[in-house]
Amino acid sequence: MNLMSLLASAAGAFGQRTAFCNGQDSITYTELLQAAGTAAAQLQKSDSAHLAMLDVSSFALPIGLFASAWAGRPFVPINYRLSDGEINALLERIAPARLITDNEWARQLATHPAVECINRDSFIAQARAQSHAHEADWDMDPEATAVLLFTSGTTGAPKAAVLRQRHLVSYMHSAVEFGSAAEEEVLLVAVPPYHIAGIVSVISAVYAGRKVVQLPNFNARRWIELAQQERVTTAFLVPTMLRAIVAELELLGRPELPHLRALAYGGGKMPGPVIEAAMALLPEVEFTQAYGLTETSSTLCVLLPRHHRAAMESTEPAQRRRMTSVGLPLPGVEIQIRDDSGKVLAPGQRGEIYVRGEQVSGEYVGKGSMLDANGWFATRDAGELDEEGYLFLAGRADDVIVRGAENMSPGEIEDALLTHAAVADVAVIGVPDEHWGEAVAAVVVLHDADAIDAHLQQSLKQELKDLVKATLRSSKVPQHIRFEQSLPYNETGKLLRRVVREGFVLDADSGVDQE
Repeated sequence: MNLMSLLASAAGAFGQRTAFCNGQDSITYTELLQAAGTAAAQLQKSDSAHLAMLDVSSFALPIGLFASAWAGRPFVPINYRLSDGEINALLERIAPARLITDNEWARQLATHPAVECINRDSFIAQARAQSHAHEADWDMDPEATAVLLFTSGTTGAPKAAVLRQRHLVSYMHSAVEFGSAAEEEVLLVAVPPYHIAGIVSVISAVYAGRKVVQLPNFNARRWIELAQQERVTTAFLVPTMLRAIVAELELLGRPELPHLRALAYGGGKMPGPVIEAAMALLPEVEFTQAYGLTETSSTLCVLLPRHHRAAMESTEPAQRRRMTSVGLPLPGVEIQIRDDSGKVLAPGQRGEIYVRGEQVSGEYVGKGSMLDANGWFATRDAGELDEEGYLFLAGRADDVIVRGAENMSPGEIEDALLTHAAVADVAVIGVPDEHWGEAVAAVVVLHDADAIDAHLQQSLKQELKDLVKATLRSSKVPQHIRFEQSLPYNETGKLLRRVVREGFVLDADSGVDQE
């Protein structure tokens, strides 16, 4: 098993088809294979243990990813949005390394003894300079490390997740049909390279034979323009991106996207009103929600287009609720819900999500495998399964609010609050409470905050509390509600609940009235 086998198959089957497009430049599958071979040869001549990338998406991403697989050196995309200190700390952890980056970082690291920098444009040009075929001499060891991905680090120092060749290739074999894309199909990728979706979108597009249009820096207006200009048929978005696109489409008066046929979304919690608005604005588009983790080589569960339609059209509460699920497991993926003691829970009971399958790595550099004796990985996500196996997320297991002896999911309280017409976004957290241990607190973003004065805010707080009481029960009613202009998300759409919690506690300590 090696990712290069996927590219070699694609080049053999549809070599003259455009593989990637960035601005006015494009590269075919045959050219990508040749460029990967040249870059691999250059990498093998170096003393580098890793090929790293600190940059936005460009042709350097597919060339570098497949060159690494060919050369037998792990590919390591690094989050370019981190601080200089954080980036330097990650580079120290993978040194000696060859680093593809921009001019600024190349200048900063020019004298680094263990990091060999190469400018993005130079890397691409050198890889594409030779057009001769290369001997297929890549290692087929399934245990070889293909990619190291640093976790977001929202709760501590980033961990380096290990994705071996067998994890990524087995995911492709189970989720993607070889050559399944028609020649006119175009995928628009705006997810950054250091996100698992950014890596998997490259591999899956190549295996399917789909043309990829790269959008290095996401902007909703530019995304819509590219979708029109490039006749984009499909795309993957994180929730914050889809929210921005919905708002832009409404602002522009619903411009037509006649070629768009499919949108997949995932990577964070998708508010119900956002996906419902998207489905209304784009009625010809089929929506798929994907749930997965870096440590599981991407997608574990999908809520397919037919599931979206059935939930939207149903008047039955259980069926309608499935719109808030992440769907059913992929073939080859098993899911269990367990309590704190490790007992497997029945449908409808909430606990920690455990997963098992060939694509599941659950391994970190320096920590080893986190799989249990039977191959199960604890995701640290909380959730429940319904009677038919649909998975419902309830946030991170660490985010559970413990009020007295009762464990509460922030997610279900957030879902209740989001049904109020005035609420655009919300984060529910636990804050210290002398009597209960923790109290429920909600930070709410309103659609039109400027139209609500202090008196109306107090009235709205009571409405929101009454709503939660009527929807759930009194113990889950937020004791504290605050209104903010926005919530903190990272660049891939994950709510930084820790940041919300720290800000709330800070206000409490400084004597600010939480009410």
